[in-house]
Amino acid sequence: MTKPLPIAVFISGRGSNLQAILNAIESGLVSAQVKVVISDRPGALGLECAQKNHIPAYGLDVTSFDSKRDYECEVVRLLHIHGVELVVLAGYMRIVSETLLQAYLNKIINIHPSLLPAFKGLHTHERALKLGVKFSGCTVHYVNEGLDEGQIIAQAVVPVLPSDTVETLSERVLKEEHRLLPEVIQSIALDISRR
Repeated sequence: MTKPLPIAVFISGRGSNLQAILNAIESGLVSAQVKVVISDRPGALGLECAQKNHIPAYGLDVTSFDSKRDYECEVVRLLHIHGVELVVLAGYMRIVSETLLQAYLNKIINIHPSLLPAFKGLHTHERALKLGVKFSGCTVHYVNEGLDEGQIIAQAVVPVLPSDTVETLSERVLKEEHRLLPEVIQSIALDISRR
């Protein structure tokens, strides 16, 4: 039995992907341990999810730091304290910059609610519906300095229905996110354990 991969989960909202990861770990599908949860919004609901599961959780208000670099230095310090080996951005609505990228080079992944390279950034479902695409989905990718531009690891495809609204499409894509993100974490955990 290999040692569970120590991960950090970054969130900005309700933490539904965090919960999906915790469920997958609990059911034995993912050999990882969430060591710490970090949010850029102190009031994020997902922090409660972390606390209920007895996971150290930090809500760091970026505006209380002198610079983004100072904010990321504090984040890196917390990651090191908790022995984190993989950073998972799960609905984290902040662009990661040099300080964090260098500290965790090729060790940060993100889940994005579109089939990249289509619809980078925000309002993905709105833009997909406006353009009339027939398929949407989600992508897990490595994080680099570009916005949603890192190497793609895995994708899940969701058909866009004629009756779809932003809400219904978002719901179906989120369901796939909850399946895909834990799968990718497990494949990375297995890959690391084989080295």
